[in-house]
Amino acid sequence: MIKTYKHYNLKINPMKQLLLEELEVYKLSMEIADEIWNDVIKWNHFSKYTLGEQLTEAADSISFNISEGYGRFSFRENIHFCYISRGSLYETKTGIRKAHNRKLINQAQFEFLSNKIEILHIKLNSYINYLIQQSKIQKPK
Repeated sequence: MIKTYKHYNLKINPMKQLLLEELEVYKLSMEIADEIWNDVIKWNHFSKYTLGEQLTEAADSISFNISEGYGRFSFRENIHFCYISRGSLYETKTGIRKAHNRKLINQAQFEFLSNKIEILHIKLNSYINYLIQQSKIQKPK
């Protein structure tokens, strides 16, 4: 039986586990981190090593934690690392707002990144909910 999960656009075949690189949340988090890197690398020295370093680390942390949770092969631990990833997502959201307020990124780039972050937020919450549901199914009775 193949299930489709709302907002995540993911069809799950219980007989096949997706690879990390196939997860939408992983792919989108990688895109966001690369986009931010490509912006920050162009900033002046002061901006790059104050806000830029923190912003880049926060954006990178999203996919790092998705990866670490995925690699644990435990629903409970995977969910835990997804929660950490969601915290890094909020940190990234704050960082791009600061970058915009300080005129380091323009309005178009701010809106582009904000939109991608919002989409990832929805997808990450759906992925967490999926993991929670799977953990209830897999629990020994």
